Amino acid sequence: MADPLARRDADLVAAAAGGDQQAFRELYRAYARPVYWLAHGLLGNTADAEDVMQETFLVAWRRLPTLDLVSESLLPWLVTICRFQSANRMRRQRRDRLHTAGAVEETLPATVDVEDQVIGGDLAERVMAELGTLSPLDQQIFRLCATEGYAYAAAAAELGISHAVVRNRLSRVRTKLRAVVGSEGS
Repeated sequence: MADPLARRDADLVAAAAGGDQQAFRELYRAYARPVYWLAHGLLGNTADAEDVMQETFLVAWRRLPTLDLVSESLLPWLVTICRFQSANRMRRQRRDRLHTAGAVEETLPATVDVEDQVIGGDLAERVMAELGTLSPLDQQIFRLCATEGYAYAAAAAELGISHAVVRNRLSRVRTKLRAVVGSEGS
């Protein structure tokens, strides 16, 4: 004689496959705890285990219409889904750790060189001092073209001067600044 609980699983699976939410809810209540503990054992983390349990039942809900229940219980099928979901999560976490570690290594210098910071700060001060000696028109041209990225024609239109004036004055400003940067080693 067939086990009434096994028959109950088959009936609930058939009903849930037909869209019966109450039947699926009963399957969830019956198997959520064993699926959770399996996921927890595989992942070792409560939050990840809860997520994998939910993902397992989501996959089950989607695949129930095509399921042919061959055993007496739905649990072996859920365990298989849970193992795959856990493996996917572990792969995703490993990949994320590798990418995150690589990004951190790319953005952080191995050491902070105080001497370079002092020299860089000194250079910035000298450049700012040199920019302060420029005429107001040259300062505006430098601000528009070098800092804000305007094209020569756009800067000329903004300032009401010709393209050639912007080009020539900016060339002189850059030459002065190169001299300041070039004297960095001295």
